[in-house]
Amino acid sequence: MASPLVSFIIFFFALGGMIFVHEFGHFIAARWAGIEVEEFGFGLPSKKLFTLFTWQGTEFTVHALPLGGFVRPKGENDPNVPGGLASATPWKRLVVLFAGPLMNLLTAIIVFSLLIALEGMPIPGMVNITKVEENSPAAQAGIQEGDRLLAINGESIDSPTTAVLFIKDKWDTPLTLTLERNGEKINLVATPLSSRTKETDADGNAKGALGIGLTSPTRPATALEIFGGGATITALNAVMIVYIPVGLIQGVIAPEEARVVGFKGMLDMFNGAVEEDVTSRQQAAAAASTQAPVPPVTNYTLSLIGMLSVSLGVMNLLPIPALDGGRILFTLPELLFRRRIPPERENLINGVAMLLLIGLLLFVNLMDFINPAKSPF
Repeated sequence: MASPLVSFIIFFFALGGMIFVHEFGHFIAARWAGIEVEEFGFGLPSKKLFTLFTWQGTEFTVHALPLGGFVRPKGENDPNVPGGLASATPWKRLVVLFAGPLMNLLTAIIVFSLLIALEGMPIPGMVNITKVEENSPAAQAGIQEGDRLLAINGESIDSPTTAVLFIKDKWDTPLTLTLERNGEKINLVATPLSSRTKETDADGNAKGALGIGLTSPTRPATALEIFGGGATITALNAVMIVYIPVGLIQGVIAPEEARVVGFKGMLDMFNGAVEEDVTSRQQAAAAASTQAPVPPVTNYTLSLIGMLSVSLGVMNLLPIPALDGGRILFTLPELLFRRRIPPERENLINGVAMLLLIGLLLFVNLMDFINPAKSPF
């Protein structure tokens, strides 16, 4: 059982780390572009506690709200300040604006690559049963943890996804499962019950129709698979985020599945993820001590950090004023038409948009308490 305090600490440092990495991207890009940075703050912009040191004109400070960090470039909104951000060429401003979100996406690639390195690559064509819920149809049929699922109703099963889709299509229908146990093939009959999917266990998790957990055995991943897979997973998550509005319009994605959550909603997800990860490790340790089949450990917390890093990177690239993407949008006319949008107008629009975003943020966080989002864990 994971302590809520442990979950909060992990969430706090994970979120703070994502913000810090984002701002560090802006900082190193500004320094590369020759733009002066007056302050790099540790924590949110608030009361300055003290200055750590000063390096090449940049004051590194610590602030009272210890979450993430911020960058204060010289002349951020005033093109009349020489050596500042607003007076830099449009290409240099674009580099600085893109750098923050790109650092979040790079962080996601590293996290997902680490996940692949830890978990390995699934071996195609092999599916293991890693969990059998108590009093479930699977348990009543005699299915055991450590069994290998070969076929359902005579049809070969080559992946957990194939099995899940097959079972879901046959709810409330007896199924013949061909299993391999201790080198021998056996056939057992179990009926997945649709009524179970409306129930939850003692921990509040939804029950499975059949009551089994499935996974593919894995092998060590190569370096190419590790980093290539990390980049691929990051790209797929980014595409999925961009696709959400389209999916909502098409009716492919339900509104409750695309709901935006605030800090409490994210903390609830971390609570569930950390709980699952701790439980899986305790179960693996207990199984190892009794020489029983060792179930795989989960890494939901790392996966959640990767997904949130992608979300932070993609959301900041959206063409919304006050965000990096909105500022990038204001820079494009200068590149395309050699005409700059008046800075006064740009600052006004960004200021109004920031107030609206703060209002939206407050509303989203309030809804987390009034109508909490359903956690995937």
